[in-house]
Amino acid sequence: MEKAGVPVVQMTSALPIAKMVGSNRVVLGAGIVHVAGDASLPADEEKALRRKLVEEALDSLKAEGNAD
Repeated sequence: MEKAGVPVVQMTSALPIAKMVGSNRVVLGAGIVHVAGDASLPADEEKALRRKLVEEALDSLKAEGNAD
């Protein structure tokens, strides 16, 4: 998608693999099973975690051309 001009952020818990396949923008997720959350947290804390991860992804998109 990047080659077509669509900026992409990959959220993953496997940072080395994301870098190996050439992902330009990577946000390290919370864990393998729940990349964008943590089911063991109380609902309000999980919501805050999810918001933080999405904000990191959006910030990464703003930093055009920068790899994380």
